[in-house]
Amino acid sequence: MAARKAKRVSSSFAKQSDAERHDLDSKLAAVLGSRTNANAVFDILEHLESKKEEVVQAAIRTTSKLFEVFLEKRELYIGDLPAEDDSLPDTCSAEDKYKMWMRHRYNSCVTCLLNLLQHSSFSVQELALCTLMKFIQLEGKFPLENSEWKESYRFPIELLKFVIDNLLQEETDSTLLITRFQEYLEYDDVRYYTMTATNDCIARVQQKTKQVLPPVFQTNVFCLLSSINMPVEQSSLENFLVTKNANHEDWKPTKLKEHKRVFERVWMSFLKHQLSVSLYKKVLLILHESILPHMSKPTLMIDFLTAAYDVGGAISLLALNGLFILIHQHNLEYPDFYKKLYSLLEPSIFHVKYRARFFHLANLFLSSTHLPIYLVAAFAKRLARLTLTAPPQVLLMIIPFICNLIRRHPACRALIHRPNTGDLATDPYIMEEQDPAKSQALESSLWELEVLQQHYHGDVVRAANVISRALSAQESDISGLLEISSSEVRNSS
Repeated sequence: MAARKAKRVSSSFAKQSDAERHDLDSKLAAVLGSRTNANAVFDILEHLESKKEEVVQAAIRTTSKLFEVFLEKRELYIGDLPAEDDSLPDTCSAEDKYKMWMRHRYNSCVTCLLNLLQHSSFSVQELALCTLMKFIQLEGKFPLENSEWKESYRFPIELLKFVIDNLLQEETDSTLLITRFQEYLEYDDVRYYTMTATNDCIARVQQKTKQVLPPVFQTNVFCLLSSINMPVEQSSLENFLVTKNANHEDWKPTKLKEHKRVFERVWMSFLKHQLSVSLYKKVLLILHESILPHMSKPTLMIDFLTAAYDVGGAISLLALNGLFILIHQHNLEYPDFYKKLYSLLEPSIFHVKYRARFFHLANLFLSSTHLPIYLVAAFAKRLARLTLTAPPQVLLMIIPFICNLIRRHPACRALIHRPNTGDLATDPYIMEEQDPAKSQALESSLWELEVLQQHYHGDVVRAANVISRALSAQESDISGLLEISSSEVRNSS
């Protein structure tokens, strides 16, 4: 009985929704058929606020068709629109009054669509977004401003700003809808004005929240900025949502240098704020491929990378990777780089999710054969000291790593051949010293590796016995131990 009743109720709702959709079609035909039916627009707009998802979607499609026709036929007032309650001069024609009135209805429709970007149904959000972007394209083709050319080249930037402001919510996660918006970022003009609008939005929220950006807002901004695929060549800038006039070559969206300028500005505006640990990681993981190559001055990232290093743990290491790229690819002077790397040599690097990444990057950072001997000796010695408390699986990574450092820098062989400096009490090496230049590592030896020759684990003993024989010039292949996929980096803590 209950099932039959529920079925009847469902059928009743379906019939009612069908009736409302039919009513929308009738109202659309009436408004388009004669200006005498103009007031029916109010009924159409009212359906945008329906409680029924199907009706709202039908109303969105109806308004899309309606105002597409009005924009194409120039049925909306063009120019500065007086407020609706302003008294109009007697010289204002009936034609202009009608077009002003209908322009206000169009503005009301846009406001409703912007509100629907926060609807509980993603299908409604998506349809509202696509309709707004369609209106942007139509306004670009049939401007609602006077026809004289401006820098914005008739691009309806204000409407796009409203869309961006509603995507970058402060308290609501909009990442799914932003992902849907990503396809529009392939248009060069949309990409350019999206970046300028995002920069303005960040500044506005910063002023409102007294310098602190809300966490959800940060997530939304990152989702949007990381969705941007920047062009790499001037010749590739030829895909525009709003058709470019060939007579206006100074239009900024047609210039690669302007894209890079605003790209750099919006990222720097965002990254000057303190981020969550997860966002620091996400930014650092895309930094070298998706951000730095498109910046005019990549070295501007030094403040962000320094702040990220101070977060600690895996974030510090990823920050050092960014600094390493700036040093070697962009001639950044950063004398404290190896001191910062040295300070990360703590037992925490043995964490199962952390060690592969650490040794992968440390191997890269220490690959140069031109590093000072004292520096290499300090790294080798500190790692050797850490082996005294490391688990066997870590020792099988550290021991060949140390041996490879010595192979690259033969002057460090003295650490192996020097008579045993004894134990912790007599060793001149200063473990607590954070400056590798002052650690006295070159005065010490790697006696810790000799201790490991008495280890309970057979594989560790065999690895440690290498130092008792003449060390070959050929480095041990530890690539398998150092391999780490991007997914492992992303999922590690």
